[in-house]
Amino acid sequence: MKSILVHIDASPRSAERLGIAHRLAREQGAQLTALYGVLPTMLASPWAAAGGLSEAMPLLAEVDDEQRQRARVLFDLANTAGDIVWAEAGVEALQGSLFESALYADLLVLGQGDPQDMQAGALPPDMVPSLLADSGKPALVIPYVGHFERIGQQVLLAWKPTRESAAAATAALPWLRSAAQVHLVGPAEHAGGDTAALQAWLKQQGVGAPLQVHQVGEEQVGDALLSLAADVGADLLVMGCYGHSRARELVLGGASRTVLRSMTLPVLMAH
Repeated sequence: MKSILVHIDASPRSAERLGIAHRLAREQGAQLTALYGVLPTMLASPWAAAGGLSEAMPLLAEVDDEQRQRARVLFDLANTAGDIVWAEAGVEALQGSLFESALYADLLVLGQGDPQDMQAGALPPDMVPSLLADSGKPALVIPYVGHFERIGQQVLLAWKPTRESAAAATAALPWLRSAAQVHLVGPAEHAGGDTAALQAWLKQQGVGAPLQVHQVGEEQVGDALLSLAADVGADLLVMGCYGHSRARELVLGGASRTVLRSMTLPVLMAH
């Protein structure tokens, strides 16, 4: 892992993502880039055009500038050592700009969407799952509440024999190798030989933590994973993100959608 990209916006919550990404970059010897990207207020405020665009534009531009300044203050507070790169996504086609930047990162650090956060600035709908699907890069998604000083001591690895699960497990190796405990969880019908093969692969990859195997049913998998994470004291959930893109709109599987909506711990996802 040599390149980490963390998305920041104008919300104070960006400081949590930036701090997590900064610690990880130092641990891995990776270059960290903080990418500021929000939609222009004009595009996110249809009422502006209705009320007279020429009159509203100076006020909207002022809002955009204030948001950028807040994000820059958060960045400067985190970048006292000067080892984080500041970058800005293009506002004319924000989703495409975020996607292009993601292509050159080994890991994305993103925030769970919070519809109640009025300070963040407007973001593209379904930004997190869209970036996962379009870029093919793994993402560490941070909940919009909570402080996470340590991530990866107790890892819950959701598994079934699919491309998405394999990609997530591979992306999680830096955490799995240093974990104190790894919990493997999967559907009952895949719990036998597939889990044994996974355990052998983890050992080959240098994962020496004790392994504990769990099972979940086929119903409400997302809720079951989050419940199990709480029961075992997990500080990182690793899982594949399932779904597909239709006309740039990601249709998520039920478990992925539930976890992204209700997550209470950092989640490492790969599509």
